[in-house]
Amino acid sequence: MGFRSQLAITVGKTSQWFLHTFLKGGSSLPGQLALKIDPAILDTLAKDYEVVVVTGTNGKTLTTALTVNILRQEYTNVLTNPTGANMAQGIVSTFLSAKHHKGEKKFAILEIDEASLGKVTEFITPKLFLFTNIFRDQMDRYGEIYTTYQLIVDGAAKAPDALILCNGDAPIFNSINTVNPRKFYGFHHQKDGELMAHYNTDGVLCPNCQHILHYKMITYSNLGNYYCPNCDFERPPLDYQLTELKAMDNLSATFTIDDHDYSIAVGGMYNVYNALAATAVAEYYNVTPQKIRAGLAYDEKVFGRQEIIPIDGKKCTLVLVKNPVGLNQVIDMIGLAPQPFSLVSLLNANYADGIDVSWIWDGNQEAFAKMNIPQVIAGGDRHQDMALRLKVAGIEEEKIAEVSSIEAVIDEIKELPTENVYILATYTAVLQLRKELAHRGYIKGGM
Repeated sequence: MGFRSQLAITVGKTSQWFLHTFLKGGSSLPGQLALKIDPAILDTLAKDYEVVVVTGTNGKTLTTALTVNILRQEYTNVLTNPTGANMAQGIVSTFLSAKHHKGEKKFAILEIDEASLGKVTEFITPKLFLFTNIFRDQMDRYGEIYTTYQLIVDGAAKAPDALILCNGDAPIFNSINTVNPRKFYGFHHQKDGELMAHYNTDGVLCPNCQHILHYKMITYSNLGNYYCPNCDFERPPLDYQLTELKAMDNLSATFTIDDHDYSIAVGGMYNVYNALAATAVAEYYNVTPQKIRAGLAYDEKVFGRQEIIPIDGKKCTLVLVKNPVGLNQVIDMIGLAPQPFSLVSLLNANYADGIDVSWIWDGNQEAFAKMNIPQVIAGGDRHQDMALRLKVAGIEEEKIAEVSSIEAVIDEIKELPTENVYILATYTAVLQLRKELAHRGYIKGGM
């Protein structure tokens, strides 16, 4: 190890210790400092790790957490970036915090932002890439879905021997050839039918002939058993299959993957996909079904992913939303709730959220008007935009309260008429809310 690398590690670890000891936070700054001293520090830090990269639009964080939970049933040294710090400086900070036992296999299960993947693979060589999905998201940062997909394909190509394990139900992952070998996971739980995606769905054109794709089965959005009626483009054979969805509600799901039954303690079809992806990784590494089952059953809610936070007698479920497809899946999940609930919708438009908020108009917020929600709070920096969207969706104006500050939102939550509250929030709004909740003592830590 050269002097520059050693200095970078020392400065990074020292700043990490200081931040954690005295400021109780700081997930990316140590990595940022280390990178300034040695731009190639990742190459040194990641040496001797079996690196698994999780990337895609939706599902990265929970899929990463489930994968880590499963692999920790088998291996002691499993490193990850649990706070969602998924860009280059956050990845460096993750390796700086590593503690391991000598002589044991070391895993690093890393959630990496789509636009950052190519920067990270300049310096580390993953053994496996897990692609979750590609949906329209933060177009000011990523552009259209095919631009985003090219970003991650190019990033993976820098480690050409690494396997890409990708969602076979997503047509985009079969749209171009890759230098990396590929395997596919997906759903095969229903008899074949004849379906077409909703007219407002992206990514349903055949990449060969531009004909609109048809489906034998659709799970949601453009995901399913697709085929082109005009040429031979179709879903590839699945290497890992979910063959039965036994039960699913707003809190849990039970299903069968490759002849084994599993459960997760979060609701919604999108989270079943996350569990399927994590299980595919585990099967690739020959983890037994018993250990996979134990890892999936681990009931610790992940940052902003159906966290349940008590606020003065209110049972508040916090869910991150950031794009139309994800929002629609959350709305479908909420619609499964048997008990009455109030709704809080927090909309920010900072860089990490995406400064373009037009996506809120593409989500099916009209479904909320059919759920008999007694009270709605529209908050965040763009509370006026959110309030307008909810009014247009059909929610009565007298039910909607516009609240500009996070502090006031928490006060208003205490006065809501139902015990159960769903809080939907964009990324920086989640951070702001959790920071204030930590300040008031409702949760530990703001991250």
